[in-house]
Amino acid sequence: MKLQPVIPFEPVKTDHAPEGDRWIAQIKWDGVRMLAYLDEDSEVRLVNRRLNDKTAQYPELLDVRSYCEASSVILDGEVIALDDGKPSFHRVMSRDRMRRTQGIPEAMKRIPVVYMIFDILYLNGEWITQLPLWQRQQHLEQIIRPNASVQLVPSVTEYEQLFAITGQHGLEGVVYKDLDSSYSIDGKDARWQKHKHYHDLFAIVGGVTKRGGIVNALLLGLYHQGQLLYIGHAGTGKLKAADWRLMTDRLEPFILEQKPFANTPERLNNTVWLKPVLTVSIRYMEWTKDGVLRQPSIQGFVQVDPEACSFSQL
Repeated sequence: MKLQPVIPFEPVKTDHAPEGDRWIAQIKWDGVRMLAYLDEDSEVRLVNRRLNDKTAQYPELLDVRSYCEASSVILDGEVIALDDGKPSFHRVMSRDRMRRTQGIPEAMKRIPVVYMIFDILYLNGEWITQLPLWQRQQHLEQIIRPNASVQLVPSVTEYEQLFAITGQHGLEGVVYKDLDSSYSIDGKDARWQKHKHYHDLFAIVGGVTKRGGIVNALLLGLYHQGQLLYIGHAGTGKLKAADWRLMTDRLEPFILEQKPFANTPERLNNTVWLKPVLTVSIRYMEWTKDGVLRQPSIQGFVQVDPEACSFSQL
């Protein structure tokens, strides 16, 4: 039987640990969600959560029978690449985005990956998604043989301690999971909860983009030695549709002909440049190697001196 790719179960966001003794926590690995499919005819495929086939990108993970004792199986996990001992989303994406297969052997040496397995959906010809998590984990422990490229994600009951430790080591956060939870294909509910570490800063709005005539994203900047440097754009967060419309209506007095940033933003087409006077509170995960914010989220406009929106606040 040819196994058809499915959309994996997703956790909801939370800002606190759950209550009760039927929960475990796992490190939230900063990588690419990936399901591995091994058919009974030995065909192997790797498919991400958007149902894009990534089989060619990760040859080191294709010999499923070398690390999994099953005739057929669907495994769920995260493909990660390390940088100085920590998962690096930037590094794993450089592998994930490869299109030219002739460059993959060299990339395997330069950017090795590890498949961090945390769940199982199908085993030896049967769907087991209806089983509780603790039973699915038992199956994983019985069939997975870890190696340099494949590991089982550990589960801990001291989840508040794990969250603190991940923060100390600069990791993304944790996922809390109900031990009695079944696996809901294409589902998303509070039986799985992700708790991430975030940082906050005040930034200047140096430009906006529009969609359908309405502002839909802000171009952000911080001052450094008297220059305003672009640090990324944000279009998600706590602003509501009415807030975006209000900002659109009030743009005119702030519009500039030239960009206020000393560097070049990644978004240039159809950008409306603004005087660097509007300030916002931003929550973000981390800085990328390119010097821009990762996963910035708008918390709201604030009355802060623009000169205070500098790198010195970090």
